[in-house]
Amino acid sequence: MGDPRKPRKKWESPGHPWIKSRLQEEMELVGNYGLRNKRELWIAQTLLRKIKHRARSLLSLASEEREKQFKQLVRKLYNLGILKSENVDINDILGLSVEAILDRRLQTLVWKKGLAKTIHQARQLIVHGHIAIKGRRVTSPGYLVPIDEEPYIDFYPTSVFATKKEAT
Repeated sequence: MGDPRKPRKKWESPGHPWIKSRLQEEMELVGNYGLRNKRELWIAQTLLRKIKHRARSLLSLASEEREKQFKQLVRKLYNLGILKSENVDINDILGLSVEAILDRRLQTLVWKKGLAKTIHQARQLIVHGHIAIKGRRVTSPGYLVPIDEEPYIDFYPTSVFATKKEAT
């Protein structure tokens, strides 16, 4: 079972470590999304891999059970913001890319909302406790923001940046 104080690994590293094209693609994604290291990218890739595996496993189920579980999967992905609409088929889920998950990270959304000038500043604001969702401080840049929480991303009320925003 394992020690409950030690969390399980959330990622799988690539099977072959030195493929040049994969290394270049990873470095580009790390730079574009302001990730701290490749482990954060591998966490997103592992999550995407699990989603696609679940979608493929639905194909082997009976039609009634498949429809029920497919609707649950689509609803979950839509609420997370990974899918843009609920009217999709299984090919849309299998066609997802890692960018769909990276776009839902708190760090990316803070930058896109204009609360930070750069994606790297967005990470710093989050880690230093200046960003809140629904008034609660969130200090994890890798937090996947659900659709319903997205409008509530703002500065923490006692943050220096919140007072600057009110002054302008």
